[in-house]
Amino acid sequence: MPVRLRSLWMRWWRPCIAAGLSLLPALSAQAQPGAWPLKPVRLVVSSSAGGPYDDVARALGPRLTEIWGQTVVVENRAGAGGTIGATFVAKAVPDGYTMMLGNAGPMAINPLLQKKLPYDTQRDFMPITLIMSAPMVLVVHPSMPVKSVRDIVALATAKPGRINYGSAGVGNLQHLSMELLLSMAHSKMNHVPYKGAAPALVDLIAGQVDLMFANIVGALPHIKGERLRAIAVSSASRSSLLPTVPAVANTYPQFDVTAWMGLFLPAGTPRELANKIGADFIQVVKRADMRERLAGQGAEAIAGPPEQLADLMRRESAMYAKVIREIGLSPE
Repeated sequence: MPVRLRSLWMRWWRPCIAAGLSLLPALSAQAQPGAWPLKPVRLVVSSSAGGPYDDVARALGPRLTEIWGQTVVVENRAGAGGTIGATFVAKAVPDGYTMMLGNAGPMAINPLLQKKLPYDTQRDFMPITLIMSAPMVLVVHPSMPVKSVRDIVALATAKPGRINYGSAGVGNLQHLSMELLLSMAHSKMNHVPYKGAAPALVDLIAGQVDLMFANIVGALPHIKGERLRAIAVSSASRSSLLPTVPAVANTYPQFDVTAWMGLFLPAGTPRELANKIGADFIQVVKRADMRERLAGQGAEAIAGPPEQLADLMRRESAMYAKVIREIGLSPE
């Protein structure tokens, strides 16, 4: 190499190589679970701001920030029944900086109803921990001459095609829960889908529909004001918010449906890092103030191992698949 060219190479490229080499320790540290996190962490919620899942995420964020020393940014990516948020996380770099609070919609129901889902729940995600579980409440308009699940079934049998139930839309948790109950009861009702749970609840209060499964916290003021009558809760046992209301399982023992939320990471996240993130979430969820906040929403703090969340997804997928086949819903 000519002397002049060698001089130029030494002058311009040597500092660049040295600078690149100086970054290697930092890059190596970033890949090590012990050094994580070195920047803000993104916590994706696949539903709109202001809802119950979003509220839990925003309660978790500051408590995790205390542990990690980095800001936890709650990012709402709502739409398509949770598909938008789940797709974003499935395609994220598996470095621990993007994670999702998922629920039955995107993780157990959507794969059964969407032919071209942009993600595979088994292939693209790592289940980390089940965080919480909350029952729904079966409520009726006060004009309905029923006080129990058996009364509802008897009325539907006596008046075929005349009882209408509302839900937040076709294929959502409220819809499939009611159809599961009707399947167990060998009964039929008319489904009236709405664009969201709120308008369905408004129409129930107005007497436009007869009954529905509703979020306990949202229905509670109307139950107390006697604008709605609570018949039963959807979980296997009673809710602390409605201690005098029995469970559907008292009549149909196999019925156990809850709105749950779990933590998921993109597949390929280093197992040691995933274990650390899971342990930190469990530590936060088990805090007394966090448990109290969840209880105020009628939810139970779970904080279990990854196997518990994975098993729940498998069981619910099988349960909802059976209901979807029975009512003839076709994937779109």
